[in-house]
Amino acid sequence: MTTYSDTPLLSNRMIKLFVSAAREEAGEEKLPQILEKASLSPAVIEATSINRLSGGGAAEIYASIQLALRLFYGRGARGLLLRIGANMWERFVAEANFREKTELEILRRLPVPARRKRTLEFIAEQFRAGGGAAMVHLLDTDLLFVDRSGAATCGQESSEPICFVTHGLLEAALYWVTGQSADVEEVSCKATGAEACEFKFTPGIAG
Repeated sequence: MTTYSDTPLLSNRMIKLFVSAAREEAGEEKLPQILEKASLSPAVIEATSINRLSGGGAAEIYASIQLALRLFYGRGARGLLLRIGANMWERFVAEANFREKTELEILRRLPVPARRKRTLEFIAEQFRAGGGAAMVHLLDTDLLFVDRSGAATCGQESSEPICFVTHGLLEAALYWVTGQSADVEEVSCKATGAEACEFKFTPGIAG
């Protein structure tokens, strides 16, 4: 029986998607400068370094890069990190293997409520692929995505939720599968001392 950890963990695949998306959204030349300003070596985003990462190491770099972006952009970082998350979903769809592409196409044929829940479960599976613990709960008409690993919170403390990348990824995935917006809110975050990072989804309207 497979067991999953609630310590910050991330798969090699997810850290690769994140770094590629961050390079595009922050700028190929700008991102290394931002990392240096935060006392991070630009070498951490080179392919040779990324290819060696998984688990705790991937989570640490994932969180450190996001912290560097938050420090550099201040309040403006939220929008950038949301776009990085959305970009990650676009890359995931484009680079999906045959089995995943088939599953995603099947998802888009389900009734809309079922599409939302199954898509969130699909993403939770990607988080668990790195050894993390993520699941989806139904709350009346709302859905709750629970990430007990919270890779973005690795070594982080904050008075407010900080998992904007996950937020953006989930929001983009739901829009992709339904063509409808959704009201997404991170209602708890491990960086604030909570036991899990939790995202509540309330169905929106057609886009």
